[in-house]
Amino acid sequence: METYIVRVNGTEFEVEVEKVGSDTAPTFAATAPAAPAPKAAAPKKAAGKGEPVICGTAGKVFKVVAKEGDAVKSGDTVIILEAMKMEIPVVAPKDGTVSSIVVKEGDSTTAGQAVAYIG
Repeated sequence: METYIVRVNGTEFEVEVEKVGSDTAPTFAATAPAAPAPKAAAPKKAAGKGEPVICGTAGKVFKVVAKEGDAVKSGDTVIILEAMKMEIPVVAPKDGTVSSIVVKEGDSTTAGQAVAYIG
């Protein structure tokens, strides 16, 4: 019987491995309770007035560039996401004034999520 430490999604488990006979595969027995499956996060609901500024991809909010009340032109960067070690700008869909920012730096986002609104 050999004992190993196995790390699964950041949780460590102590595992004992026993080889039975010379022609069979090892048998595994975990001595620590299995970690519960993570619950899926509920979709984030954002409320705001005006046209939404939508993420094109999932990521993490790296930087909030615009502030509520700022005047922006179509194509101006409102939020910068980080995804796969790349910085991805999320831009204003039209000219207007930022009526609300509904995320903060460090928040996770999903593709298609509104991160701000332009009035």
